[in-house]
Amino acid sequence: MEHKTKILAVGDIHGDTGLVKRLAERAKKENVDLIILAGDITLGESSTKNLIGPFLKAKKEVFLIPGNHESVATTEFLAEMYGPETKNIHGYAIQKGNIGIFGAGTVDWGSESRESKNIFKLLKRGNEKIKNSKKKIMVTHMHPRGSKAEFSGFRGSPAVTKAIKKFKPDILISAHIHEAGGIEEKIGETKVINVSRVPKIFEI
Repeated sequence: MEHKTKILAVGDIHGDTGLVKRLAERAKKENVDLIILAGDITLGESSTKNLIGPFLKAKKEVFLIPGNHESVATTEFLAEMYGPETKNIHGYAIQKGNIGIFGAGTVDWGSESRESKNIFKLLKRGNEKIKNSKKKIMVTHMHPRGSKAEFSGFRGSPAVTKAIKKFKPDILISAHIHEAGGIEEKIGETKVINVSRVPKIFEI
């Protein structure tokens, strides 16, 4: 029987060190293999202190992408500062056993916008690296266009929806809309999990 990977995914931490501490304890207790942070890790980049360290102390690997509260440079800085156990997957992909994990953060304001085209390009680049993986997880900060999270009045990203249809990940982890935390749905064959501040532990 092949080993399953246990993942804790969350987003929109917004500098909440108390939440990080609780999540790190939970990850340790539940024997999680990997942490995915789906953007908005900081609150307007005000502080990056104690947002990654507790997970590493719990001996967990961390994959992260930027949201709209931190720059790509800040995400890169966090990944570099905490060494090889922390990886920025913005426009990038990592192979973990039989799972390929790729992502793109930041926010997309519309179908023809530069951001939208850029997000799609980054997801395409990440997917390229792991396209032959048995299982694929895509991580974005934005929710997809046409998803249930749009009840919030904020339209989702057409680039993310396009990437779902084209790259067919098994799971999409997204965040951004706090009120949508915990919403799960299917788009095509992809299970879409909007984590926001509601952590989700799953096995794949």
